[in-house]
Amino acid sequence: MKRRVVITGLGLVTPLGIGVQKAWKALCAGESGVDRITKFDVTDYPCQIAAEIHDFNPADYIDAKEIKKMDTFIHYAIAGSQMAIDDAGFKISQENADRVGVYVGSGIGGLHAIEEWHQVLLKKGPKRVTPFFIPMTIINLASGQIAIRFGAKGPNSCAVTACATGNNCIGDAFRLIQRGDADAMIAGGTEAACTPLGVAGFAASRALSTRNDDPKRASRPFDRDRDGFVLGEGAGILFLETMESAQQRGARIYAEVIGYGMTADAYHITSPPDGGEGAVRCMKVALNDAEIRPEEVSYINAHATSTAADAIETLAMKHVFKEAIYQIPISATKSMTGHLLGAAGGIEAVFSVLSIHDGMIPPTINLDHPDPQCDLDYTPHHARRYPVNVALSNSFGFGGINATVIFRKYPTA
Repeated sequence: MKRRVVITGLGLVTPLGIGVQKAWKALCAGESGVDRITKFDVTDYPCQIAAEIHDFNPADYIDAKEIKKMDTFIHYAIAGSQMAIDDAGFKISQENADRVGVYVGSGIGGLHAIEEWHQVLLKKGPKRVTPFFIPMTIINLASGQIAIRFGAKGPNSCAVTACATGNNCIGDAFRLIQRGDADAMIAGGTEAACTPLGVAGFAASRALSTRNDDPKRASRPFDRDRDGFVLGEGAGILFLETMESAQQRGARIYAEVIGYGMTADAYHITSPPDGGEGAVRCMKVALNDAEIRPEEVSYINAHATSTAADAIETLAMKHVFKEAIYQIPISATKSMTGHLLGAAGGIEAVFSVLSIHDGMIPPTINLDHPDPQCDLDYTPHHARRYPVNVALSNSFGFGGINATVIFRKYPTA
């Protein structure tokens, strides 16, 4: 028997604001978190815009002496986890610690620290490199530091699957609880790649928008005039636990996790195949795992990065959902947050869960001239009140990695 898994806590660190309610309110209002880059000089960069985090103080979540031992992506992960645990009202104790795990990943990891300490090495020599450099940079230290901070002694791991990371972490954590390896999991994704090297690298691959004179309108999924994605940063964390545990505690249940799928394109390092065959199989696997029919899905949070691949995802959704896809509202929330890489699946899972809990479809902004190949209901410009019973969230990553998670409304008395 598979155990049922529910979501009782949420945490967000986003370009739209710090904290779930602030970010969700801004998202539903159609606000953009994209602007000109302020954290370093971009004079010589072809792309000079990003969705940066502002007004974040790690000291609000981490002891001052520990902050310098961690990279920014770990700061975001701990903050999001603190929010999710507090929101769930869950107490990790000596009695239950070995049944509470962590599964938080990142696509790139400690890029800030790599750049900073490489300069120290070049200018001052190897003896001046901090002994904390390696723990700052390796990706599993997000999960490791969360476990240390909160005393979670259960399963501890991370997915590193580029832009599919957040969904893979949530899906894998879901599986661990389903099969009895843990009773609760802190799961999601975190990223802090808005750095000189991060922006330069993505710009060199010609993946980024260069709409530098109009940053708020630069991220425009499904639009005819889209010219690349906008790099974002932050973290999205969920607290998952067994339905029985949540019921016994009298916890608020946002939604239930019911399906997870993952596949590989085995095709190209950055581009999906023309028909989106890997994405098609991924959504079908998730629907089969959830034991629901395609027409039962009432909302889709699309991967939709504001690149040419948006048309391929549209084609894949048509293949999976047939005629029903024309009746399903879809959002491209990256139009407001930018693309958070390894954290994208985490924050989009939170948004999907909130769409169920609040009965609200977030908009896709900047959809002024829809691509003729993108002819579905993408909820343009304005949020929409809508009774969401089942939400599906897609994430597709470099390397041809696909991950889909499905959430369902939890019946309350």
